[in-house]
Amino acid sequence: MIELLLLSRLQFAITAAFHFIFVPLTLGLALLVAVMETMYYRNKDETWRKMADFWGNIFKINFAIGLVSGITLTFQLGTNWGAYAEFMGDVFGPPLAMEALFAFFLEGTFLGAWIFLGHNRQKLKAFSMWMVALGTNISSLWIITANGFMQHPVGYEMVADGSKVVMTDFIALITNGYVWYMLIHTLLAAYLLTSFVIMGICAYHFLKGNNNEVFKKSFSIAVIIALATAVMLPVLGHGYAQYVAALQPTKGAAMDAIWETGSSVPMYLIQVPDSSTGSNSIQLLGIPGLASFLYTGSFSGTITGLNQLPQGELPPVEMIFWSFRLMTILGSLFIIVALLGLYLQKSGKLYTSKKYLKLLIWSIPLPYITITAGWIVAEVGRQPWMVYGLLKTANGVSSVPTSDVLLSISLISTFYMVLLIFEVYLIKKTVVNATGVE
Repeated sequence: MIELLLLSRLQFAITAAFHFIFVPLTLGLALLVAVMETMYYRNKDETWRKMADFWGNIFKINFAIGLVSGITLTFQLGTNWGAYAEFMGDVFGPPLAMEALFAFFLEGTFLGAWIFLGHNRQKLKAFSMWMVALGTNISSLWIITANGFMQHPVGYEMVADGSKVVMTDFIALITNGYVWYMLIHTLLAAYLLTSFVIMGICAYHFLKGNNNEVFKKSFSIAVIIALATAVMLPVLGHGYAQYVAALQPTKGAAMDAIWETGSSVPMYLIQVPDSSTGSNSIQLLGIPGLASFLYTGSFSGTITGLNQLPQGELPPVEMIFWSFRLMTILGSLFIIVALLGLYLQKSGKLYTSKKYLKLLIWSIPLPYITITAGWIVAEVGRQPWMVYGLLKTANGVSSVPTSDVLLSISLISTFYMVLLIFEVYLIKKTVVNATGVE
């Protein structure tokens, strides 16, 4: 049973992580292309049209492959997590239905209109892209509404035999504080990722000596978005961390490997947790009270340590700790990179700063890594609960042969690798040929 549980979790982790490679760029490009289409409609500047065409081509590739990659996620609820689907169906169903009714309708209808309408009908073309952008962002809302319930269940009743939950308050479901922290954090991260992808692609062309106005203007927009979102994310994250620590104390304590209850808890700049001993094997350069401030809002605040929490409900501390550290370190790096880019652009040194331009190209994968690390903190940090406080992950898995799960993991992984290679090939071809920049 343990082997089946681990394999089922591994399969879902692979499919969810792979699908989310495409989601942030879809969210960010949809909004930016809508802005570009609108600017072309308003002032008829051909640069805006070329920008919309070029980044729109990348959006279409990413959207299509991302859509295909998400199909297996829904199937797994029935094949691998049948007990969870039965337990959560009454709560999980409405948000998914709302996503299909509103988000898919907007995306499916208006994406086709945007693709096939010419620029001679620019007003309708721009409107169609705004509807696509609205649809993609609404889709995020409904998915995160379902996930928010798993993190912090609200607006429900448990049936008498404890076999399932029944939704009693839809408004409570969508006004769940956890939902809105997650949604805003996710959207800001998506816009940050998109801005770094744009800056990296522009940097490639600058290194090739292609200082086309399309890339110069695209970089100008992207670097401002990058700086704004890179600053906003830790500010929001501070409140988010306090909220998480209050609702899920095990996750909060694991994020900084706080083992013992105390007040004025320091944050260590160098720290290595060891769950086998219930302590940190290394902890150096502590900043007094900083951990208390981050998780309680007060430098003298009290944090409950992992050793004082129910031992059967602790998540994998090392995985949470290192994922959280990776996310925060890379987040700090993004601020520095964006500030440097803004300075170089304003000083007129950007196009000749080869080291910085190469740094931007190599930085393209970093937001993807950061977002994945953030989701590891959010999802693995909830363990051993699938629905926090209500359903343990071990009780949500379907009774299927282990060999079947192994086979499906192999097939899905192979299929996803083919998709990823196809995505990289198409986007690389679009970028190198500067398709749309004529």
